[in-house]
Amino acid sequence: MSAMTTVETTHGRLQGVEEGGVRVFRGVPYASPPVGELRFAAPQPPLPWPGTRPALAFGPAAPQVPPASPVAGEVPAVQDEDCLTLNIWTPGTDQARRPVLVWVHGGGFTGGAGSLALYHGARLAERGDVVVVTFNYRLGILGFCAHPGLGSDDPASPRANWGLLDQVAALRWVNENIAAFGGDPDNVTVVGESAGGMSVCDLMVMPAAVGLFHRAVVQSGPPVAVSMAAAEARTARLLAVLGLARPDALREVPVAALLDAQARVLAGGSAAAEADGGTGVPAGLALAPVVDGTSLPEDPSAVFERGGSAPVPLLIGTNRDEAKLFLVADPQNRQPDEATVRRRLDRAFAAAGVRRSPERVLDAYRAARSARGEPTDPRELWSAIETDRIFRIGSLRAAQAHAQVAPTYSYLFTWESPAMHGALGACHALEIPFVFGTLDAPGMDRFAGSGEDASALSQVMMDAWLAFARTGRPGHAALPTWPPYDSGRRATMVLGPTIEVVEGPMDQERALWEAAAV
Repeated sequence: MSAMTTVETTHGRLQGVEEGGVRVFRGVPYASPPVGELRFAAPQPPLPWPGTRPALAFGPAAPQVPPASPVAGEVPAVQDEDCLTLNIWTPGTDQARRPVLVWVHGGGFTGGAGSLALYHGARLAERGDVVVVTFNYRLGILGFCAHPGLGSDDPASPRANWGLLDQVAALRWVNENIAAFGGDPDNVTVVGESAGGMSVCDLMVMPAAVGLFHRAVVQSGPPVAVSMAAAEARTARLLAVLGLARPDALREVPVAALLDAQARVLAGGSAAAEADGGTGVPAGLALAPVVDGTSLPEDPSAVFERGGSAPVPLLIGTNRDEAKLFLVADPQNRQPDEATVRRRLDRAFAAAGVRRSPERVLDAYRAARSARGEPTDPRELWSAIETDRIFRIGSLRAAQAHAQVAPTYSYLFTWESPAMHGALGACHALEIPFVFGTLDAPGMDRFAGSGEDASALSQVMMDAWLAFARTGRPGHAALPTWPPYDSGRRATMVLGPTIEVVEGPMDQERALWEAAAV
């Protein structure tokens, strides 16, 4: 029988359980339920509870429309608007003051949960003697609906970014309570992937998040936010679908009806970010952080560019074939001809306001890839261009800008998925089970692979992330020397079947995006 363990927090006593030498606390409330008047409002502290509260089961996931996690094949079974809980894995509830890793899950700001098996923190906690925290935050309409008519009566209150504010609240709870779980509140690393990585970038420029973390890891998530005008237009469409006249009436709409309206609004087109630095925003990110002038005062990419990001060490990178995960989702995308690719690139560039000629971009990518001996068929070219447009270029710009502020390290993940006979390549989200050591999570062997080579790469990556959390530097004995990133060398650690430092990988393509127009 597993041993129980108790901890005293600022809001009451919690009972967790010891599993395999790691103490686990699940479903811990870090904020009050965001229901009723607190729907579309900044999160409030949790209410104290009497006695000892069991923390043995994960809390409900935020309401979402399936599929929530196409990577893990796992849709949270229990969902509820009362979803603001976190989970803790710790080697000991003592005074050891261990480094703390706080994970922000991805899912396009509309899906996912901190409880997914992919994100379980036991392996990291045990291997690195660290405390791992995952949490849920509000998603979709409930997390990212924005309008001047929302929020409280206080004119200085936020009108958007409820999900981002939840993330700040979770970090604040960690700072106030993690010492009781054996963690060091003065050594907190916030880590996120995809929408979670974009969130981390946004946290790095949010006034409310100042001082709540001390290092940052961004996996496949460049700075992204939409304008308040675009968000208002989206909310107007939502109101029209629901037949409502005022935005505050959204507080009375049942969750199921909100999710149905959300799906209808997103199916009708997205309000993509207008000022995204030329990297583009995936259509599925119509519901995303908003530059509201209060909670997120400025476009985060612009803040990075002018050196205004939080002066904390940063580890940032992408996967070589990010876009392949999305391109194979639609059978029409799997083997496009070049004319189809040109049409779709033209639409993507136009929607993002990017001055690029699809023909010239295709020619440039074909020449660069051919010189390296890489495939140049239309599918490979499209994948490479979309990977750069959506993920890599924005991440490199953030790395280059932040390198002027604090130590910055870059990686490129190149391990290939065995799924679909190799069609996914080194796709989006593939690095996650390697970072968490969860290659044995349900379905991961089919998606990420298995065997000695996969396990060895996972150990190398776990140790790099753990070293970064402990010291602000990701280097360790099993890696080549990992220099900081700068605009001269652009040193990048390649993590895959081969592990090596490469200066400026795929730099011809990067330079193409820095040109005023092509």
